[in-house]
Amino acid sequence: MRDLAFVGFLAALFAFGFRRPFLFVLAYAYIDIVSPQRLTYLLLNSVPISAIAAALAVGGWLLTDDKRGLRVAPRQLLLLLLLGWCWYTTLHADFPVEAGYKWDWVWKAMAFAIFLPLTLRTRLRIEALLLFMLLSAASIIVVGGIKTLVTGGGYGELNLMVSNNAGLYESSTISTVAIAIVPILLWFARHGTIFPPDWRVRTYCGALGFACLLIPVGTSARTGLLCIALLAVLMLREVKRKLPYLALLGVAGLVAVPLLPSAFTERMETIRTYQGDASASTRLAVWQWTLDYVQEHPMGGGFDAYLQNHIRYDTVATVGAANNATVERALEVDKARAYHSAYFEMLGEQGYFGLALWLTIHLGGLFRMELLRRRYAKAPTELAWAAPLATALQHAHLIYLLGAAFVGIAFNPFVFMLLGAQMGLDTYLARKRAESHWRPMQRARGAQAPVALQPAEG
Repeated sequence: MRDLAFVGFLAALFAFGFRRPFLFVLAYAYIDIVSPQRLTYLLLNSVPISAIAAALAVGGWLLTDDKRGLRVAPRQLLLLLLLGWCWYTTLHADFPVEAGYKWDWVWKAMAFAIFLPLTLRTRLRIEALLLFMLLSAASIIVVGGIKTLVTGGGYGELNLMVSNNAGLYESSTISTVAIAIVPILLWFARHGTIFPPDWRVRTYCGALGFACLLIPVGTSARTGLLCIALLAVLMLREVKRKLPYLALLGVAGLVAVPLLPSAFTERMETIRTYQGDASASTRLAVWQWTLDYVQEHPMGGGFDAYLQNHIRYDTVATVGAANNATVERALEVDKARAYHSAYFEMLGEQGYFGLALWLTIHLGGLFRMELLRRRYAKAPTELAWAAPLATALQHAHLIYLLGAAFVGIAFNPFVFMLLGAQMGLDTYLARKRAESHWRPMQRARGAQAPVALQPAEG
């Protein structure tokens, strides 16, 4: 029955796409995020639904979309350059076969992110993309949230519909994404137009937000706890009444701590005692290996270069109680351990140049969203939604960048879609300014004199 449900949904989405070709773009986003072919037993496993959706999306855009005023953002060109660099390092990879497997999905995610802003010509399309991203992620998050409430979860124990750890089904990855989408969820609860924000929409957004906060609890992912802390700080930036907000946070923390499952609290304790945790010690050892590796291979080793690492590290544990406690050290030897960090993933695989490109793309996104946030802070009513959306996308991006410090998600498709949405918003607003000749940054002094537009991304 589940197979038939997935097939029926995709068939309907594709059918509507022939009437509204932009739906093919949304179909591809859904397939890339949810991976329904992993959730079915027979019907979708043998059909290249992702490739079909991509071909229809590009074909629909080429044949039917209005190309007037088309803008290409500088970050699209940087993504194209990074794509070319990854292709070059794949050709010269230390492990050509393994690198080829990763390249097979990485280039598709990057190519879609380059293409995506070209399709986001209206506010409706930008909203539709973000809504599909949220609801696609929600199909995983809601399941995890319910299971957390029922079972309490646990590290490596929360089943998210599939048995493998790929994509958003990996615990730290889904924890990062779940917290990252909360700012966008709050934006929909206030400014959405596809579903106008009445009590039903706000109730759903609140329930989904609660499920998002449950995911780090259910997965016992320490990365998720750090992301929640950053989310609380970022929201402080936006709330008008900061003292009541801080008081509410304190009360919520006091109420929540006794209700948290013991598996979660014990796992979080290892943040302070990281030397006694093999997972944390492994990360530090792999990061040191990566720094040493790029000293001799500044261009990186291509995808999955970590397979050649051999690491040695000490774990430190306190055994016994109070006056009888003793410190025990143990030497651990391991090999072929993953980077556990997007930053070291980029450094080890793509070298200094690839890391610099990747950081430029992400830091450029933060800068552009901050510029839009300030530019549209006092925009006319019809554009009053723009500054809050730029802020939400920026906050989501910041949470991703924090989570990425501890998870190897440098090429995660969901994040590339987030970048595509940022670029789409930027180029859309730049086109609107060009059409209306509105000068949002113009000062009162010399308001009668024409002022040249600041160069927008795209």
